[in-house]
Amino acid sequence: MATIAFIGLGNMGSGMAANLVKAGHDVKAFDLSDAAVAHAVEQGASAAGSAADAVSGADAVVTMLPAGKHVRAVYEGQVFPAAAPGTLFLDCSTIDVDSARYVGGAAVDKGFKFVDAPVSGGVAAATGGTLTFMVGGSADDFAAAEPFLQAMGKAVIHAGDTGAGQAAKICNNMLLAITMIGTCEAFALADKLGLDQQKFFDISSKASGQSWSMTSYCPVPGPVPTTPANNDYQPGFATAMMLKDLKLAQDAAQSAGASTPLGAQAEALYAMFDNLGGRDKDFSGIYELLIGSWGKN
Repeated sequence: MATIAFIGLGNMGSGMAANLVKAGHDVKAFDLSDAAVAHAVEQGASAAGSAADAVSGADAVVTMLPAGKHVRAVYEGQVFPAAAPGTLFLDCSTIDVDSARYVGGAAVDKGFKFVDAPVSGGVAAATGGTLTFMVGGSADDFAAAEPFLQAMGKAVIHAGDTGAGQAAKICNNMLLAITMIGTCEAFALADKLGLDQQKFFDISSKASGQSWSMTSYCPVPGPVPTTPANNDYQPGFATAMMLKDLKLAQDAAQSAGASTPLGAQAEALYAMFDNLGGRDKDFSGIYELLIGSWGKN
């Protein structure tokens, strides 16, 4: 078993760190929130006084941070100086591709191992250890990281070189946003046409309109009892996080010269929902905006 520094204990990171503890690893936890660190200690981790303190003596370092600027600052300011030669870094944040490539390149140049390994699955999957990891890095670094990622997820997929994990994540989530909006629009139209929503689900979930947004994360109450739609759209995956990923996707599209008109429309709709107070609601809650009921309850 290994000594692992875990930096960033938010809604996702908390469950991920706990699963590493369950796998038998010695987890040294750090977050700017004392409450988050205290919760990690309750789950079996040990508290670190700083990111550098967590990294000192660690075999591997897992980071789960908000944005590229935070990843750059933490690695350059605290992780690189405190890590032993050959330490394995696993950045599970969702950030821009350029930042992932920059930090990964700097890590390899300094003699470390590095993978970018953003996740898909949300808070429930982080807690349950059923996340999907999309991993960028060399074949050797992926092989070193895979056992740790398997302790936190059900699927660990090598997407390619450094930055490929981030590219896969933002493309996937752009597609998710588009299909969720389409699913919401279809349910809204079905309702206006007098079609029972359960009946529509029964048909579309077995027909050509089927998608993950329909069958696993249905945005209307009833057909799939476990979805946020049945709990006042409590996340789940918050609108603010989806909007972040859509902005990353549009920045990447502009940089690559790719045409993503539906992605741009999805970003605009989620920005509207965010501005109207939906920021902390699950992203499937955009259904209420599309049917005109948002803010009227």
